[in-house]
Amino acid sequence: MKKLLEGSQAVAEAVSLCRPQVVAAYPITPQTHIIERLAQQVANGELEAEFINAESEFGAASIVLGAVAAGARAFTATASQGLLLMTEVLYNIAGLRLPVVMVCANRAVGAPINIFSDHQDSMALRDSGWIQLYVESNQEAADSMIQAYRIAEACELPVMVCMDGFFLTHTFEPVDLPIQAAVDDFLPPFHFARALDPSRPMTLGGASEADNYQEYRSAQQAAMEDAQPVIEAFDAEFDDQFGRAHGGLLQAYRLDEAQTVLLGMGSLMGAVRDVVDKLRDQGQAVGALRLRCFRPFPAQALAQYLSGAQRIIVLEKAISIGAGGIVAAELRAALHQAGIMTPVESVIGGLGGRDLTPEVIEAVFQETTQDEAGATFRFAPDHVTPDEPVREDCS
Repeated sequence: MKKLLEGSQAVAEAVSLCRPQVVAAYPITPQTHIIERLAQQVANGELEAEFINAESEFGAASIVLGAVAAGARAFTATASQGLLLMTEVLYNIAGLRLPVVMVCANRAVGAPINIFSDHQDSMALRDSGWIQLYVESNQEAADSMIQAYRIAEACELPVMVCMDGFFLTHTFEPVDLPIQAAVDDFLPPFHFARALDPSRPMTLGGASEADNYQEYRSAQQAAMEDAQPVIEAFDAEFDDQFGRAHGGLLQAYRLDEAQTVLLGMGSLMGAVRDVVDKLRDQGQAVGALRLRCFRPFPAQALAQYLSGAQRIIVLEKAISIGAGGIVAAELRAALHQAGIMTPVESVIGGLGGRDLTPEVIEAVFQETTQDEAGATFRFAPDHVTPDEPVREDCS
């Protein structure tokens, strides 16, 4: 059934359809509406779940860890500093191979304080062992929640669904929500084989010595690699059942004979496609590639899609301070390993909620095309650097 919903409401409705038994969170902008909606559903008796208003994001992550370890399907959501406060627990969740599902309402990280959207928060957790899916629309956000539980529980890996704060969480779109029976058919009841049970004593997350710690990480890595075909298969199955697919790992647009490819993640890709259409009309051989799954990083699939490109421009909404673009660096390594030496240029933009408009994206294309030196890292042309840092008079 199609409804006009705010992105946060759409996500909450989709989470409710997945029948979580425990919901725990601490409010933080721009995630709060998701949790408010779920809390209201529990209070109204519309969702049969235990809702726990945690004392902090660290507490919320700890609660869902314990819930899933005990065999309950669980959900949490956070953003920005809240996600960073969860860091210790998120590594534990991944290391214990617990299928927790979480929404990260992507928001800039301070200082300075900024409540608007970029990808700095979730990118900081890229090495934690969580699958990361970056969605473009509110429809995809809702659909990805249902897929996320299926992926997490099949692979015994936690899944983080990343949606751009405000650009998605606070905007209204028509969203087609499936009926409960259809979701129940797609997502079977949760059964965790390693669930803690007093009648069957066992240890979960005990100490590890040097002679076996590395094997745990090796197993995590293997599970992440094995998750790639699972993500693609469940997206295809979702398409068969609900008539919507979101690309699995990657989503290509007008890559036929494209010499330049614009690659990015999240909500900015709608503007990217508009620019591709305009440049194609002008005779430019341009295409776009949306990276939906950042972890596990789909190196082989990227190499297949990009093998014919002559130039790749990566639009990034996060920066590794002291290094540059995060996605571009990983993409270069993946392409080089595949024997592809295509130049990859990283353009950082959209930080702190700044809009990457079609005009800015087109300017990026023109700048990089004219740059014969092939700079590997730059800020988008609307980036403004103050002449002098702000100083306070401490006299």
